[in-house]
Amino acid sequence: MTGTMILWLIILVASILIEAATLQLVSIWFVIGSIIAMILAKLGVPLGIQALVCLLVSGILMAFTRPLLKKIMPKRIARTNADGSIGRTAVIIEKVDASAATGRARLDGVDWQAVSEDGSVIEEGISVTVTAVNSTKLTVVPEKILTAKE
Repeated sequence: MTGTMILWLIILVASILIEAATLQLVSIWFVIGSIIAMILAKLGVPLGIQALVCLLVSGILMAFTRPLLKKIMPKRIARTNADGSIGRTAVIIEKVDASAATGRARLDGVDWQAVSEDGSVIEEGISVTVTAVNSTKLTVVPEKILTAKE
């Protein structure tokens, strides 16, 4: 095995490891490009041409297959901690009143700003259900109203 074949083998293994570590289609095309370059090295083609062919093959494969693969690959949507709060029960610790711009709720020991989903006033001490989370603000409905809608 020649020195240039070893170089392409190292690039091949590195590309495989990067792809395996990221699973984001960032280096899979260089795997194929480096295989072709390794074949060219075995045939005695100069290193400059090997590198050019590797880059061209990798670039062409990327240009034609990446958009297709992105369409068919499943999209992973990671839920945030805030998304996990939707549907949970909180307690109003400060009267929720849009006209007075007041309202706080406690969820799992954490105090949040709170607004009523329908703009109604919710008194302190009432249990509410979280219907949305916007930044640092919970949108809530009183539990009795939520069960009446169901």
